[in-house]
Amino acid sequence: MRVAGTSQRRTGPFTRALLWLGRRETQKLTGRKTTTEMIEPAQAYAHAPGLLLGYGLFELAVAKANRVPERLKVLAELKAATLTRCEWCIDVGSPIAYRAGVGEAQLLALANHRASDRFSELEKLVLDYAVGMSSTPVSVSDELFATLREHLDDAQLVELTNVIAIENMRGRFNLALGIGSAGFSEGMVCAVPQRPPGSGADAVAAAR
Repeated sequence: MRVAGTSQRRTGPFTRALLWLGRRETQKLTGRKTTTEMIEPAQAYAHAPGLLLGYGLFELAVAKANRVPERLKVLAELKAATLTRCEWCIDVGSPIAYRAGVGEAQLLALANHRASDRFSELEKLVLDYAVGMSSTPVSVSDELFATLREHLDDAQLVELTNVIAIENMRGRFNLALGIGSAGFSEGMVCAVPQRPPGSGADAVAAAR
């Protein structure tokens, strides 16, 4: 990590309590015993305790939202994580996906979801939406959104959009600060990073 972790500096009791809560919630989500070293994003936020508190409350609100089936949200989050290529997000997201009923074959098929028979048509639409939102620039067609609307109401669309957007924020935050994998998916099959459309080599090739 490019900034000092909490083991390298003194923190107050309020910050330590917030980090303890972060470890507890992460352990609940992943089913894995969580050490201080495994919550480096929260340790980075601890440099600004007000942001740590605000971000923690936001994540809690995101976790409690329940209009969209958990499996759909988990798939969307993990797809976005593979597209930002955030190692920490993929590492933590894979065991969370297992706990939501996503199997090994589906994790491996995420990279080519549209051609896979491992996902329902709605799941493929949600994954398409994650791809569009995670592209640079964002590329979500009216047609895709209208098709999603056939399955989800406005409140569900907002919840799903928020899940994908916050996953993109997490990934970019972690990548900029050099936060990598932490061992959440050790011994498991996990999703693999992929390049989002309209980025990197794809953008160079298109310019030619």
